[in-house]
Amino acid sequence: MSPIIGYQKIGWPPVIIVGGSAITAFIFWYFTYLHNPVRPSLILPLFIFTVAALQIHITEEYLTGFGPAMSRLFAIPWSERSFLMIFALVGPALYTLTTYGLYRQIPLAGFVAWFIFIGPGIAEFTHFIFPLIRPGIDPAIASTISQDIKGTMIENMPNYYYKTTGRFYFAGMYTAILPMIPGSYAIYRLTKEHCRKSIDQITSQ
Repeated sequence: MSPIIGYQKIGWPPVIIVGGSAITAFIFWYFTYLHNPVRPSLILPLFIFTVAALQIHITEEYLTGFGPAMSRLFAIPWSERSFLMIFALVGPALYTLTTYGLYRQIPLAGFVAWFIFIGPGIAEFTHFIFPLIRPGIDPAIASTISQDIKGTMIENMPNYYYKTTGRFYFAGMYTAILPMIPGSYAIYRLTKEHCRKSIDQITSQ
């Protein structure tokens, strides 16, 4: 049901990116945190730094029209209001609750943490691909446009198509690397910690 609602609201491309991150995070979480929660002293700093870097990145995305830019790129109805609701309002509230859950070693919090590590840690590289994709709406027009998409009026949609603008940039690209650094490091550290625990369990038997 969630993928269907996501498709209706913002289209397939964001759903695929987010859904792919969620599936990958579930696999890591299932084989690590679910049955053997990581000590808070290790995972909490990694999570907090990743989320802080992510919020800086989201600030750039907002200032450069990420939602409307995605709407123009893939011809999907992703308004600035929807972007703010998801990433600037609901997201931070969820991250705050997750910090408490990680402190208490609650399994569900571990899944959210892995999702953040996988998403910002890996999926943000898509920002460097988007400038090369031909927009689904008026790719030859460099200026911003407003248009009704599937019954939703999307205003001020920028065009970041490299062949039109002559500039290799997409909304949020400058700071995309920020959450990738702690996110990727978290994946490495947590995977290493899990392997260490597994080896200790085997040798102790």
